[in-house]
Amino acid sequence: MSRVHATDPDAIVVGAGVAGLTAAAALTAQGLHVQVLEGTERVGGRLATRELDGFRLDLGGHLLNTADPELVRHLDLDRLDLRPLAPGVLVHSSGRTYRAGDPQLTPARQAATRSPLGTPLDRARLAGTLSRLAATPTARLLARQETTAARAMADRGLPGRTVDGFLRPLLAALLSDPALGTSSRVADLALRDYARGRLCVPAAGIGAVPAQLAAGLPDGTLRPGVDVTAVGTDGVETAAHGPIRARAVIVATDAATAAALLPGLRQPGFHPVTTYYHAANRSPLGEPVLLLDAERTGISHSLVLSDADPSYAADGRALIATTVLGRRAFDSGGPAGDEPVVRRRLSELYGTSTASWEFLTVRHVPDAVVTMPPPHHFRRSVRLLAGLYVCGDHRDTGTLHGAIASGRRAASAVLRDLGVRTEPEVVEAAA
Repeated sequence: MSRVHATDPDAIVVGAGVAGLTAAAALTAQGLHVQVLEGTERVGGRLATRELDGFRLDLGGHLLNTADPELVRHLDLDRLDLRPLAPGVLVHSSGRTYRAGDPQLTPARQAATRSPLGTPLDRARLAGTLSRLAATPTARLLARQETTAARAMADRGLPGRTVDGFLRPLLAALLSDPALGTSSRVADLALRDYARGRLCVPAAGIGAVPAQLAAGLPDGTLRPGVDVTAVGTDGVETAAHGPIRARAVIVATDAATAAALLPGLRQPGFHPVTTYYHAANRSPLGEPVLLLDAERTGISHSLVLSDADPSYAADGRALIATTVLGRRAFDSGGPAGDEPVVRRRLSELYGTSTASWEFLTVRHVPDAVVTMPPPHHFRRSVRLLAGLYVCGDHRDTGTLHGAIASGRRAASAVLRDLGVRTEPEVVEAAA
């Protein structure tokens, strides 16, 4: 490519997912001219919301946490109109459903709560564990000996009834890993955020998150429908728009696309996520509470989204979103073919007939969540060369937090290399 001209952007961001939009926002805030090149016609990547016959459907069962520092730092949570879920969760195990894990209750109150999670002492120990995690600084959590989440819980003396009856299904919902092979440090951070904040959903769906980031960019920054075919330290090549030159290029795509543009880049593993959407004449619960399946049937959790906000189902009916984990959770062949199996299990989970429920659709994402086995590198380098950078959840943690954090780090690296004054980087980790 030829040298950069005065009319070229200072920086190009390839990909309009959350990481790329965060990076672009940080760069434009420092006065840089930025172009965000997106191959599709929409922003958000895997964070997408679609309307279907008046129902608001997300691509994947995304939950936000009000304790996530990156969300607080980069998003206007009031404008997102977050709808909090009920404190704690409902857990279904061995034919019964019980409440557990309300971090707003004192350990003594949780110990006195009736549940099958062991003895009152076991329940008090669980409450104390969550309370201590909530008070533990990030640096101390990251300094702990790292193993798998499953091994760490066993080493800490937590009873099997506590792990399998609450912690395993909760972490499956938060990290998409029912086997608990995830790094114990990642699991601790996820549990800390759970204990500190509230799980919630945006009233307008998860697509409101990237939409808010995109809306804050200067006019002309976002260029949809531009397919980038090659990248370099001085610009990019595109399929139909020719070369575009810049002083810095950030590759902010999904991991597979990033590896294709940057040969040799580490390619992580993934947890697939499948979400089934059903409509019912009325809510089977009547409150926005996360319902966890502790029996490892393939279903991870279910949520009546219209209980969180009625606008998720415009016709007044109830919208139920159910998340299934694993590549072949059932044997019926294909996600849609497995719907009758999911429906039967939902009848057991909710304790009501699901025969009249309408099956709306199923969303399957094979590369939904980056796997994070130990040892997990929380802050993989985002600077490949002077002028060439990469960001995405595959560079931090496989979460929304990780995507935002990596975009912020990539922008900081660009600003340093270009000699633009910037504030010292804030270091904070969360799952």
